[in-house]
Amino acid sequence: MQTPVGFLTAMTIGDVKMTADQTCKDPLSPEDDLKVVAVLSGALWELGVTDTLHLSGQISTSNQQSIKLLTYKDMTKVDVTFVFTVYDYDLAEKKYFKTMLSTDDATLKGVLEKDGSDLNLNVADDPSSEVQSPENFAFRIGVKPQPSAQQLTIATSFSQKVVKAWGLTVT
Repeated sequence: MQTPVGFLTAMTIGDVKMTADQTCKDPLSPEDDLKVVAVLSGALWELGVTDTLHLSGQISTSNQQSIKLLTYKDMTKVDVTFVFTVYDYDLAEKKYFKTMLSTDDATLKGVLEKDGSDLNLNVADDPSSEVQSPENFAFRIGVKPQPSAQQLTIATSFSQKVVKAWGLTVT
């Protein structure tokens, strides 16, 4: 059975750039490696133009330390830029395809979502037990779009996809 898999390939939170320091196989070209910030276990978006994009996954020790420090600070700059792709398996084609991504691999621009009075940014204190080497940590982030028109591509197969708006331009 083939399962969905996703990667966060770039992310900056405030002024802190996360390091693409994990190496994974490219689902579209398994002989090639990808350098990633995080291996995603979840990507959720309710498809509304101003809805939050929720990402969860596993990050390295150095990125865990950077995010943990951010959660301790009084963050005044809550801008987030990121690039991600989620892949799913097409049973008819018998290969992986991109099922959710920033259109044309563009960098998305958002702001950290507020959860009550707290920012929706969380990272585990203890390493995950699913994969023990290299050591990695669970993290979660919620990002609302900045006030600019951006796009996400959603696909259900190689040939069936739609481009949806994420964010509105404010004039």
